[in-house]
Amino acid sequence: MFQHLFLFLHSIMIVYVKITCMSQAMNSSYQNKNQVNENANEKSVRKVSAAHYRSRIMHYSILFLAVYGTIMITSATMGTASGDYGELISTIAKQIVFIIVGVIAMEAATRLFQLKLLKNNNFFTLLIAATFVALIVPIFFPAVYGAHAWIQIGGVSIQPSEFAKISVILVVAGYLGDQDSTPMKEYKKMFWLCVWISLAFIVIVMILQSDFGSAMVIGCIFYVCLLIPQSKRLRKLHKTQRNLLIFGFIMVVVILILPIGETIVDNVLFFLQDYQKARIFSARDPFVDQYDTGYQLINGLISFATGGWTGLGFGNSVRKYTTFPAANTDYILSIVVEELGMAGYAMVLIPYLGIIIECYRYAFKMKSEKGRIILVGVSTYLLVHYLFNVGGVTGLIPLTGVPLLMMSQ
Repeated sequence: MFQHLFLFLHSIMIVYVKITCMSQAMNSSYQNKNQVNENANEKSVRKVSAAHYRSRIMHYSILFLAVYGTIMITSATMGTASGDYGELISTIAKQIVFIIVGVIAMEAATRLFQLKLLKNNNFFTLLIAATFVALIVPIFFPAVYGAHAWIQIGGVSIQPSEFAKISVILVVAGYLGDQDSTPMKEYKKMFWLCVWISLAFIVIVMILQSDFGSAMVIGCIFYVCLLIPQSKRLRKLHKTQRNLLIFGFIMVVVILILPIGETIVDNVLFFLQDYQKARIFSARDPFVDQYDTGYQLINGLISFATGGWTGLGFGNSVRKYTTFPAANTDYILSIVVEELGMAGYAMVLIPYLGIIIECYRYAFKMKSEKGRIILVGVSTYLLVHYLFNVGGVTGLIPLTGVPLLMMSQ
């Protein structure tokens, strides 16, 4: 599912790379030609194939991660399948189908998505309504690990909160991007509409679905996207955001490192559920309860230590054949390092860096704030998932249940 979703996100990146080049070509023609010639030039530019403007680094990095992820999921599933070849074949088939469908969706979206959609009220009404409905539907399906976050159809599970992350990016871009000339009264209305819609997504995911990890990711994406619009009306908000970021960082350090952290978790963060508190305590010291709350993290750390620089060899993981939970989902990176070592981890890190750097490189080139918000939002989506997953499986931060995009099943 994540391969499919992120390939779609990649298509949006490609579109905005194309838009950047189109805007540069059109701006040069505006200086010497009349309006009729400008329109003709714009039409001629739009006829150029999107592939001409495609970032090869971004494109091939995502395809590599999708294929690499499928290979490692296959290896990890060898342990969870316990000799059930039917389950193994089914897992491989589903991953391949997701990649194929994702590539088709990527190419279709590259040709169909237009910046003007963000100015279309009907598009936003449909987007927001569809997202709300998609987030409510999982409540009526059985809980998985205590969270009503998935729609299960046959052997396929769909997590609507992943699409909510895209919706938040588009909502901020549509309502707050390129709005300097908008009258103050209307601007305030659009700002608060954007805020309440995004907060509603977060509340539904956190409270109704009981998926705290995904709610945190949506919140982070929303937080970063709000920093992009450079309107003078948002200067106080940006200053407040920076102060909150500093305060949040200090609190995380205090909770995870200092002795007073346990007291803060028990008395200040009283609203957290018991399992969420247990994850925080496990991140502080997984050996406090090594056979229960710390068991998963300890096994993951053993996999990292066993892998070393070169690993035990593809398919030779020992941990995946034990009672190691989530070997092919949240803890897929542990299996990667155990089998392929830090070299295998580098094969994950380098493509991730390539995608993120390319996103920001094109974002700085964008003249449109809407385009810049989308590019930064998508790269933040990828970066937050990476940091939460890698930080969780290595014990640097509490485990959030956030998967490693394009690698986790």
